[in-house]
Amino acid sequence: MPLLDTPAEIGGLSHGLKHRGQIGHIIPITGGADTRASRVDTNRLNFNVVCLLTLALRARSLIVGAKNLLFVTHYTGIGGGEMVLLNLAQHLDRARYTPHLLVPGDGQVAERWRALGGPVHIIPFRGATEYFIPAIWARFPIVGKIEALIREQRIDALHTDYHSLPMALPAAERAGIPTMWTCMGWWTRPKPWQYALFRRPTATMALDEAVRDGYVGQPPFMPPEEITLVFPGVDTSKFHPGVDGTRVRFQAGIAQDAPVVALVARFQQVKGHEVFQAMARQVALQIPEARFIVAGENVHGQSADEAYKQRILQAAKNDPLLRDRLVYLGFRDDVERVMAAADVLVCSSQFESYGMAIVEAMACAKPVVATRRGGPSETVVHGETGFLVDPGDAEGLARHVITLLQNPDLRARIGAAGRARVEARFSAQAQARDFMAVADRVIGQRR
Repeated sequence: MPLLDTPAEIGGLSHGLKHRGQIGHIIPITGGADTRASRVDTNRLNFNVVCLLTLALRARSLIVGAKNLLFVTHYTGIGGGEMVLLNLAQHLDRARYTPHLLVPGDGQVAERWRALGGPVHIIPFRGATEYFIPAIWARFPIVGKIEALIREQRIDALHTDYHSLPMALPAAERAGIPTMWTCMGWWTRPKPWQYALFRRPTATMALDEAVRDGYVGQPPFMPPEEITLVFPGVDTSKFHPGVDGTRVRFQAGIAQDAPVVALVARFQQVKGHEVFQAMARQVALQIPEARFIVAGENVHGQSADEAYKQRILQAAKNDPLLRDRLVYLGFRDDVERVMAAADVLVCSSQFESYGMAIVEAMACAKPVVATRRGGPSETVVHGETGFLVDPGDAEGLARHVITLLQNPDLRARIGAAGRARVEARFSAQAQARDFMAVADRVIGQRR
């Protein structure tokens, strides 16, 4: 911090802090003889006060110069995409950015955001449907409410997802701030009347090349060079080889020396739980002592997902091979311990936009066997950090799982290579660095 030599300089900093709503005022020290010595003492005392206040504000991520970012999402439960958002918020440089969250209701995302020390704002709204009409959604009352929040909180830039974009974008435009949005997947191709909306954000990001290229469709809708890649990152201090999985095995009734295969995925048909069950049957026939654990829940509360969950659970109960070998753990806050309890992690999805659980397992030095479609084709190096199979190939999954379970040295070598790859390319620090580079650029363009 530079030395403040004059009352004018001290007053200037005081005014700046007060302007941002971070302090009320600094009380001037008066009284005594009006001598040079007393003025110097006064300056020094005021300087000390300012130093202490600034240090306190820095600790709270509210120092002068920190920009306010508003992250808008319509999801309130925890899934892979929400973990990406939380990891990003946790690793932003708080001296540069203060992350705010806007969600339509309280829930796991808001709870964890508060635990990170970030402001949470709740305004009820519904996410956009596939056939939304931008001109109509821009007139919804929620747009004015978001605009008011932006002005009240002095937001410098806004980030949104697909389902919140039709409301968040016009609000940001009316407030005069830049908008960033991240494409999380190629669920549906934008309709012709939506093209202009998706070209309006100041910056568009994608999780990986698979999302970027699958989302683009046919030029000239959005050429790949207009999309910035920001790979989601893992907190490598939380997910690491030293995590203890003993408690998870104990809770699941699994012996500490039994080979364990895990799936970490919410209940949704795209996650391929039935493929995992088919794989488990084949593995159990070859390695009867093998056990299987599944962590995940119907986190978004959809009726179709709940029906799918009940169908999967019933199938496991009815299968004599799986009945005593497959354990469903439900939602877990300690996913890192689930990873630690496993010898191999499987991703049985039809496709993955990115596959956060895969990268988390690699960070824990666990070998992975995954669907090759989507993000895993970029995060997993086949034969080096894991194995890749075609979607729905339960036999291929089982073959690689059996090979890994029967070869401890191979598991160790592949696990170590996976950890090294995550540290080099997919850490939360790298994600935050790349994201802040985009934020710096869009905020700089505004000036």
